[in-house]
Amino acid sequence: MSKTNPHSKTLSRLILLLVILTGINSRAFAQDVRPSDESLAASVNEMLGKTYKADEPGASVIVVRDGRVILRKGYGRANMELGVPVEPDMVFRIGSITKQFTAVAILMLSEQGKLSLEDDITKFLPDYPTKGQKVTIEHLLTHTSGIKSYTSLPEWAAQWRKDISMSELIGIFKDKPMDFAPGDRWAYNNSAYVLLGAVIEKISGQTYGDFVENNIFAPLGMKNSFYDNTDRVIPRRVAGYSKGKDGFVNAAYLSMTQPHAAGSLVSTVDDLAIWDAALYTDKLVKQTSLARAWTSAKLNNAKATNYGYGWSISNYEGHPIIEHSGGINGFASYALRMPRDKVFVAMLTNRDFESPGKHVLKIAALAIGKPYIEPTAITLPADALEKYAGVYQLSDTEDAIVRSEAGKLFVSLPGRGTTEFTPMSETGFFIKDSRVRLSFTRNSAGVVTGFVMTSSSGTEQPATKTSKPIPPEQKTAAADPSLYDRYAGVYELAPGFSLTITGDGSKLMAQGTGQPKIELFQDSPTTFFAKEVEVRIEFVVGTDGKASSIVLSQGGQKLPGKRVN
Repeated sequence: MSKTNPHSKTLSRLILLLVILTGINSRAFAQDVRPSDESLAASVNEMLGKTYKADEPGASVIVVRDGRVILRKGYGRANMELGVPVEPDMVFRIGSITKQFTAVAILMLSEQGKLSLEDDITKFLPDYPTKGQKVTIEHLLTHTSGIKSYTSLPEWAAQWRKDISMSELIGIFKDKPMDFAPGDRWAYNNSAYVLLGAVIEKISGQTYGDFVENNIFAPLGMKNSFYDNTDRVIPRRVAGYSKGKDGFVNAAYLSMTQPHAAGSLVSTVDDLAIWDAALYTDKLVKQTSLARAWTSAKLNNAKATNYGYGWSISNYEGHPIIEHSGGINGFASYALRMPRDKVFVAMLTNRDFESPGKHVLKIAALAIGKPYIEPTAITLPADALEKYAGVYQLSDTEDAIVRSEAGKLFVSLPGRGTTEFTPMSETGFFIKDSRVRLSFTRNSAGVVTGFVMTSSSGTEQPATKTSKPIPPEQKTAAADPSLYDRYAGVYELAPGFSLTITGDGSKLMAQGTGQPKIELFQDSPTTFFAKEVEVRIEFVVGTDGKASSIVLSQGGQKLPGKRVN
C-alpha cells in the first residue's frame, strides 16, 4: 500500500491558482505540455501519410526539436514514370527558400566591409535606372524597393526555356515603371533578389552559384545543396510535377538561369536542418547580423511589414516564428523555425499545385504542445456580407473583387483566382485550413472602407474600397465548333515560346511551350478567357475569317503573337 504524497494537495492548489491568475483555462494549460518524441513522430507520420499518397507526387520532411531529429521521412513518389518513392535524402528545388541564403551572403559581404545595407544599388550596378529614386540594398532585401517584379510580367513566361545572362534577366524589368516609391509599401519582389545576386557577383567576382556553394554550403557540410542546372548530374534529384486537366503532368521546363538568386537553389531536408543549426552560431555571420535579418522591416510610415531579410517574421500563440515558403515549376517547399523553442520543420515537395505550409505549421504547433485549432466559423446574414462586396484597389494597376453569393463571400485576386473566405467575426474572415486572414475596415459611420489581408507568414496586404462597379462574372457563350477551326494554330509570342491553339470537340484548348493544356472559354466572337489562370486571348481575324494573330492579356500587360502555323 502506497502513502499519499503530502505535497500533492499543495501542488495542485498552486497549479489551480496559477491557472486562475493567468487566465489560462485547463484545456489551454494542458496544451502547453509537449508530446514525447515518439508521440510527435507518430502524429506527424499519420498526418502526412494521409496527405501524400503512395502513387502521387510526394514530399520529404524533417522535424527537429532541441537538436534531435524527431522525424525524417519521405512520402509519395519522387518519379511518377519510374515509380520511385521519395526518400528523405533526395534533392528538391527549394524555390524562394533560396532568398535566405542570398540574404546571408549579403550579410557576409557587409561584415567584410564590402558593402553597407544603406548603400544605393547604383554604387554596384551603376547602369541600373532607379528613376531618380534612392534604392538601397536593404530595400531589395525587404521587398520594399518598388521595382517591378519580373515574374509578374506576361512576357517573362515566354522566355522560360531560354538560358539568359544576368544582363538579359535584368533587362526584362529594368525599364518598367516603379510600382511605388522605395519604402512606401511592401510587395513581394523577385527582381529585387536577382539584383542582390548581381551585387554579390559584382563584389565577389564569382557567379552567385559559386559564391553560395563555396562560402555557405561547403563550410557547413551541406553536400547535397547546389545552384540548380538542368545539365548537371545531381544524384538523388527528384522530378517535379504540376496538375493538368486529366491528372499529373511533368512540370513546364524552366531554365534555372532565370530564378537566379531569387529561387535557383536545390537542397535536401537534411541539409536544411544543418543550415538551421548553423543559424544558432556565428559560423557564417554574427548573431547581431542575423537578429537584424529577423527583425520586421518598417515602411516610411513606420508600419511593420512582418518581413526581414529573406525571412517572414511572425508568431504562433506568442511563440516567435521565422519562416519562408518556396514555389517553382514542379515544386513547393516550406521551412519554419521557432528559435525560442528550438523547433525546426522543413518540407520539400515535388508538386507545385499545393504548398506544404499548412502542414509545417501544424507540425510545429504540435511540437511545442499547442496544436493548431481552426477558427470557429460563424454565419453572417446575406445583407451583412453584401456590404463587403465591391472592387478594392491593391495598387495602381491591380484590383481585388469581393462578391457575396448565396450567403458566402468570395475574393478574386489578380493572378491567384477566386477563394471563399469564411466569417469568424463580423469583420474577420479566414480560409479554411489556412492561416490567411481577411479583416475589413470601417469608418466611424460603419461604412466599409477597405480590407487588410494577412498571409500565412504574417505579411499584410491592404486594399482600399473604390466606387468602381463590380464587373460581371465571365460567362461562357455557346459557339459553333467550326468557329474554333478558324483559330487553331501556333502563335509565336517570343523567340522559343509559342501558344498552340487546338480544337477538342466543342472545346478550345491553349498550350504554351512546355506547359500543360488549359481550356479556353468564349465571351465574345473573338475573345476567350481561362478559368485556371488569369489570362485573356483576343484573336485578330483577317479578311478570310481566320485568325492571323492574337493578343494575350495578363496582369495588366498585353503580349501580341503572330500566327506562324
